[in-house]
Amino acid sequence: MRERIRVGILEDQTVLRESLVALFEGSGMEVCASGGDVESLLAQMQDKPLDVAIVDLRLENPGNWAVDNGLRLVEVLRERYPHTRSIVFSAHREAPLLERCFQAGAAGYLCKLNASGAALLSAVEQVARGESLVPPELVSLNPGASASPLERLTQREREVLELVAAGSDNLQISARLGITERTVKAHVSNLYRKMGVQNRVEMAVIAYQSGFARPPPPPQQQAEFPK
Repeated sequence: MRERIRVGILEDQTVLRESLVALFEGSGMEVCASGGDVESLLAQMQDKPLDVAIVDLRLENPGNWAVDNGLRLVEVLRERYPHTRSIVFSAHREAPLLERCFQAGAAGYLCKLNASGAALLSAVEQVARGESLVPPELVSLNPGASASPLERLTQREREVLELVAAGSDNLQISARLGITERTVKAHVSNLYRKMGVQNRVEMAVIAYQSGFARPPPPPQQQAEFPK
């Protein structure tokens, strides 16, 4: 039996949040965390990590009318929980904002104004499989956006790739970046998927060919002296 997809929901509108919980649980998914602010969702994730997080961008706090930005959660998940993939679920459709979401680490974007329940469920399943969900309007405005797999990498993934290309192993990367070895393994797995490679050598070759990293210098040969 396939393990259920674990979902978290960041949405400040209570009625919509409860509707999303019912939608996901009714489809067989497991809603492990839900809330209207970033801190409460992160606190709920301490006990059970998520596969996919549904993230609203504009979060209003009725207590003090403060407005928070859901992109904070996307960035935190990218750094602390690289196994958790984010789908931004918002009414905003401006191309610069969509680009910011993907730069922050989002795996997908879905517009609230025209998305059906079936489309949202399909998006969660797609992202949980490791795929990306790029809105058509962003692709049409940036026809070359998918030309290079390196353009889809987060900043942390780029740092890991550079060290992999330099010949570092996971333990060395962990020490260099100040993250756990498990987190390094998660980033490397994401690099395999995003770059479409099977091993670290292929990964390094793509990095060299794109000019992203330089090949390490060949080892210095010791001079041979006559015996």
